[in-house]
Amino acid sequence: MHAYAQTLVAAIAAVLVASSALAQAPQSAGEVMKVDRPGARVTLKHDGIRSLDMPAMTMIFRVRDPKLLDGVAVGDRVRFSAEKIDGNYTVTALVRAS
Repeated sequence: MHAYAQTLVAAIAAVLVASSALAQAPQSAGEVMKVDRPGARVTLKHDGIRSLDMPAMTMIFRVRDPKLLDGVAVGDRVRFSAEKIDGNYTVTALVRAS
């Protein structure tokens, strides 16, 4: 029974790691319209954001980590995740679309 319990715990841990990775993966698509590195903001023309119940639009987002802006430029197609943090729409993950 001990080996079964270890296998069960390992399987549960694998599911939790996989679901955590999915939660952190960029969920929305958009195009970079402006990058404000000093202000840690990015303007995105984005598709609807289901997690925020937000329709497609162009808007300015704060970025949780200014390093997210490294490697993106105006005109780039991106995938991103955003959350409402302290009342501000904030990009929490941002990668160039392939």
